[in-house]
This record gives sequence, C-alpha cells and structure tokens, in this order.
Amino acid sequence: MKTTAIFLEDELTDNPIIFQPGEGEVLSLGGGKVTLKVTSDLTNDQLGVYEIVLPPGAVGARLHYHRFMNETFIVNKGILSIQLTGREVDAPAGSVVYVPRFTPHGFSNNSAEEVTLTLLFNPGQNREGFFRGIKEILSEQPVDQSKFLKLYNKYDSFSIDENNMLPKVE
Repeated sequence: MKTTAIFLEDELTDNPIIFQPGEGEVLSLGGGKVTLKVTSDLTNDQLGVYEIVLPPGAVGARLHYHRFMNETFIVNKGILSIQLTGREVDAPAGSVVYVPRFTPHGFSNNSAEEVTLTLLFNPGQNREGFFRGIKEILSEQPVDQSKFLKLYNKYDSFSIDENNMLPKVE
C-alpha cells in the first residue's frame, strides 16, 4: 500500500477573506478609531491587521517595546510621527515603518490633519483583545494607570517610562 503520495499533494482551498473599506469591527477611541481587519482568530494568532485613524494631536502610544511581536506601520494618509529612542521621525503617506521586537517606539499625530494608517502585528498575539481593553479602560475617568499598565503588559507591550504612558484623551 502506497501512502506517501497523500503527503506530497497540496489540498487547495478557496478561502480568502476580503475586507472592503469601512468593513471590520470598529472601536472608537479618544476621537480616533481602530478597525479590526485581519484578527488573530482568522490567522491562528499569526498576524493582526488593523486600520487606525488618529485625529490631529492624538497620541497612539507612548514609548514602549514588544518582546514577542514585530510591528509595521503603513501610512495611508497624513503624516505619522514615530517616536524612537532619542529621536522622532515623520512618516508621510506612503511610508512603511517596520519596528522589530525589542525596539522602543511610540506614535502620534502631531499634525493638524487626520492620519490613517494600517498597523500589522506579527505574530498577532490577540492584539484585538488589547484594543478592546484600551477602549474600556480609557472610557473610565479618571483613567486607572495601574489597569492601563497591566493591560499593556498582558498584550506584550512594555513601557519605557511608566509615569508617562497614558495616552492623551480628548
């Protein structure tokens, strides 16, 4: 009986998932929004893809790093400011910024125009749980910094300065 042939053949599928503009779960956060596109449950936790809209003056995240995830920013509209150790870089529309794990970074919209970007996490690490948690924690006023930092750490984000981690909330 010859059984190795089944191990040598690919089983093709037709299972693409297509998100049109505006599709996906939308979370409103401090005047901006996060749209969950390709989530960890769709990719077996291998990839997370999210659309982020930052209003003028919004801080997406203060300086932090990830131990297990790489993060990629693709700027679709506006100018995204990326904070790095000791410097800040402006990334205009069309820019791609790849941030490997253990690289301190933050991001914000320092301009007077809205910024739209696509954010990728590899692996996904259930990042959508982080975004849902942020929405809940930021809705409580005043924001509980200990809850905020606990959420950050749970989802593989580690602050550089715990006293300056809370985002600017309008």
